[in-house]
Amino acid sequence: MQESLLLLLYLVMKRRAGPQREMAGRGDEPQRAAWLRQYYTQRQKRLMTLLIARRRRSSCYFHPRAWPSFRNADWWERVVLKDFQPRDWLEKFRMSKETFFYVCNQLRPKLSHPSIQPHPVLPLEQRVAVAVWHLATNVEYQTISPLFGVGPSTVQNCVKEVSYAIVLLLKPLYLRLPSEQELENMVRIFSARWGFPHCIGALDSLHVPIHAPAHLGADYCNSQGWHSVLTQVTVDGLGQFWDICAGFPGSMENSTVLENSSLWVLAREGRLFPTPLKHFMGRAQKYVLLGDASYPLRNWILKPYPEDGPLTPQQVQFNYRLKRAHSVIENAFLRLKARWQFLLKCDDCSLDLLPTVILACCTLHNVCEAHDSPFNDEWLEVIEPAEFSKPCQPAPMSMDDSSAEEVRALMCEYFESYGEG
Repeated sequence: MQESLLLLLYLVMKRRAGPQREMAGRGDEPQRAAWLRQYYTQRQKRLMTLLIARRRRSSCYFHPRAWPSFRNADWWERVVLKDFQPRDWLEKFRMSKETFFYVCNQLRPKLSHPSIQPHPVLPLEQRVAVAVWHLATNVEYQTISPLFGVGPSTVQNCVKEVSYAIVLLLKPLYLRLPSEQELENMVRIFSARWGFPHCIGALDSLHVPIHAPAHLGADYCNSQGWHSVLTQVTVDGLGQFWDICAGFPGSMENSTVLENSSLWVLAREGRLFPTPLKHFMGRAQKYVLLGDASYPLRNWILKPYPEDGPLTPQQVQFNYRLKRAHSVIENAFLRLKARWQFLLKCDDCSLDLLPTVILACCTLHNVCEAHDSPFNDEWLEVIEPAEFSKPCQPAPMSMDDSSAEEVRALMCEYFESYGEG
């Protein structure tokens, strides 16, 4: 039995010695094979780890942006362009489809420039749609981006690019200083629609609410205690804007803004009035603008008589007629903010860009009014006047022009002579 065990041990040792000699003859090849087995084993483990991690990421709420980009770009081309009904265009873009493509064609010289970007640029119509959608609805960039299959930064760039193009190309056509003949037409329209003679427009300020800017909160805090950017606006008898000066801090008074505006320069240079002056009630008289108590009394700006003291019947009648005619700009502001809800609260627009976007909204307002785009009264429901009460600081009496009292008295004489009219 012991001899059998020794023989078996000898055979086993001899069998192992054969491969060892063979491996010794082959040199490093076995070591290389072992290294390869170890390498592929580790590689397989790494691949499995990556696969598990990828499956975990795919179950998260946030998905890669590639698939919604394709799907929503297809939505723009197949749904918006082909299936949107007139009511859909009006609701989402605040204008008819025909007016929308008219705007796109007018902006083409500015927006169709060759791109230097390494990635494809959105079609012009889609860029305009992204910007107009934001101005109309005031929804956040992050909400709009999946609708059009783009990133939030692309939405921001579209708003900036399109706003600049509107101011550059559409504003000179729809929001500009009237010619002398146009001023005469404005006088006739104002007299016929609002019963106020020798008037070319109403003057007022628009406060756009903003978040308090860092280190400038006091400058932009208006007299009502909320932060805003102030814009001086002039409208004609049809409620269309023809002079705008935007971008002033909300703490500034209307009279101070007026003195620093282009309108003040135009009046001082006589470019708001015909040469020679037109006659009114038997005397040469400048055309007038209608303001409220926050503006100075000038021979070309009329405001109501102060109501903190006794007034004559003629003065009461003058105040009534002026306030009724001045309501044209209040109605214009309501339609402007209801159509372009971006102006209700600017949360994601820089102070540098905001004046341009305000000008763009006012220009688009004129475009829609001139092209008779329908206005939905339901849009007015989003405006809550009580949320942001209008600042109104009376202008200092030192800015009043003594000769302007004669003009105001002349208007009182006119209303007394010609009745309600």
